[in-house]
Order: sequence, then C-alpha cells, then structure tokens
Amino acid sequence: MRYSVKWPQYKKAWDAMVIKPARLGDFTGLAQFALNHKARYQAIEAATGVTWPHIAVLHRRESDADFHTYLGNGEPLNRVTRLVPKGRGPFNEPNAFEKGAIDALHLDGLDKVIDWRLEKILYYCEIFNGAGYDQRGLPSPYVWGGTNAQKPGKYVADGKWSGTAIDSQPGCAPILAMIAKLDPTVIFTRED
Repeated sequence: MRYSVKWPQYKKAWDAMVIKPARLGDFTGLAQFALNHKARYQAIEAATGVTWPHIAVLHRRESDADFHTYLGNGEPLNRVTRLVPKGRGPFNEPNAFEKGAIDALHLDGLDKVIDWRLEKILYYCEIFNGAGYDQRGLPSPYVWGGTNAQKPGKYVADGKWSGTAIDSQPGCAPILAMIAKLDPTVIFTRED
C-alpha cells in the first residue's frame, strides 16, 4: 500500500465525507473527550512529532481511549503485551500511558514522519491497523467507520473475514473532522 497511490483516495473520500446522522452525537462526544485530554496527547506529540489529534483517534480505536492500555494494541500497560506487537512493556507510572504510546509510535516508525498532512494522517491510521481492507479494495472502517464511505465487510477476528459484517466502532476520519470543528486551532494541511 503506497501513499502516492492512496492519498488521492483519502482526499476524495474526506471531501465527500458525511457522518451518518444517527452518529453525530457520538462523534461530538468522542471529539470532546479528545479535547478534554489534549494536554496528554500533546505531551506525546512533543516527544514523537505525531500530531495530537492523530494520537487521540488511534487511542480511541485501539482501546476505546482507555489510559490504562497500550496504544499499539489496547492491552493493559502493567504487563508485557501478548497481542501484536508482542513483548512490549510493561509500562509503569508515572506517565505509563505516555511511555507506552511513545513506544508504539516509535515501533511503527510514526516518529520518523516529517510532514503530517491530513491525507498522511489517514494513511497512517490505516497502516496502524493493517492493509487488509485495501487488499480487498474496500475503504477501511478503521478510518471511515460511521460515514458514507464505509462499506460492508469486516475482519471479525485476526485474519477472519466477514463480507457482510459492519464495523460499529467509530472511524478515525469523522473523529478528526469533529475535533477540528470543535477546536479552531486544529487546522489540517492538505495535499494538493
């Protein structure tokens, strides 16, 4: 999955994105939660260069924004991870969440990314979860869940596919859009 191929797809989907009306309240609440914890996410941004809204949406998708879990897979911070990525941690207080998040972002190389355009944030959200949907020619619900871009099809377990299942989790893109709507200091640079 190459960024040069994907970013025009993200640009088009973002520009046409409509949050499902029944989910607007949910996404507003999720964005407000991110804003309420902005300082924690900004501390991770300062250490990694990854934008705080990006960190917030990954946190939401990986663990329902539980600050007692590892950003890379949602497992508890106080033990060694058993899921991919295996063998990370434990991470202890003070700042266990922040330490674990910095580790996860470094492990995936996100701390090496220089230019965080919106389309690149969406790309790395999808990469963080895996390219399985792209290989099936589908928009990733990890990114687009709860919007008009979402299509049927879901990995219901690691490596187990259902062509009819719908991912009910919130997508990264609509949360990012709501964060920007509620916080005028969040301005996404776009690809041209």
